[in-house]
Formats: sequence, structure tokens, C-alpha cells
Amino acid sequence: MAILDEWHKIAYNEKQDRASLQRFWDDYFQKEKSVYEKLLDDPSRVFKGSVSSLADEFGLTVLEMAGFLDGINDSLKEPNPIEEMDENTEVSLEYDTKKLYMNMVDARADWLYDLPQWDAIYDKDTRHALFLEQRKSGTIVKGPKIGRNDPCPCGSGKKYKQCHGKKGAPPLPEV
Repeated sequence: MAILDEWHKIAYNEKQDRASLQRFWDDYFQKEKSVYEKLLDDPSRVFKGSVSSLADEFGLTVLEMAGFLDGINDSLKEPNPIEEMDENTEVSLEYDTKKLYMNMVDARADWLYDLPQWDAIYDKDTRHALFLEQRKSGTIVKGPKIGRNDPCPCGSGKKYKQCHGKKGAPPLPEV
């Protein structure tokens, strides 16, 4: 099984109670923030290596590194083979700064797009312009409306309102 699949099983575990899942994501987001701080400290540096060596370098587990690679992949100049990767797969974190910033805005990850490291990359006016460009771009993709009492599309067998439609629930994984 690819490590990304293992990450998804843990990160989107429907059987885990909400409080535990929230603690899991809070912990992960702190680690993710730390990785981005290191990446943005020197935007010209390209981090390359196996998934496990980069995990060690950033202080993550291999599964957390898989989650990180899943999140940054759309911002990379050359996407990594995240669907098939294992801990020995060679990956690169050469990112496009504009794409990365705009994807952080799109994800509403203010703990990332407000990092002080961005000050050395873009001035305040440029960041504001990029922020507005992303918010106005209309990149929000809406699927068919899910009724509160419809079965949850994740396949859990629960009603949507008791599963992914519940306040504070993680977003629906791609089904």
C-alpha cells in the first residue's frame, strides 16, 4: 500500500472521535507550519531526497511527510509521484512561490500565508494583490448539493449531517 493511502486512512478516519481527530490535525498543522518556515527561509534552496530522508530533515514521520507532500504537490514546479510513492521514493520540494502563496490563500490557511517569511519574498502590497486575485478567481468548485439527511458520500453509511456535514468535521476526501 502506498504511504499516501496510509496517511489518508489515518487523517480521514471516520471511526475516530472528533476530539481525537481535531488534536491530530492541530498537531499536524503545527508541524506543517514548521516545515513551511524552513522552506520559505531560503526560497532558492531546493530540498531533494527520499521521502524518509526529508521526513528526518523536517522532523516528521514518513506518514506526516506523505501528508505534507500531498498538500504541497500542486504548488511544485514538477509534481511528485505521490500516489505511488513509498519511503524510498526520491522527491523534490522545488516550489513556485506565487502558486504556493495562492494555494495557501485558497486553502484558507492563514497560519501559513501570514508567516513572517513571506515578508522577504513579497512586499505587503504584492501579497495583498495576490490574496485578492486568489479570492476573486472563482476557483471554488461546487459539486452537487448534498442534503443534510442524504447518505454521506464518503461511504460511512451515516447521514451527511452526522458525518462530514457536522460542524468542525474534516472536509470530504475525494470519493
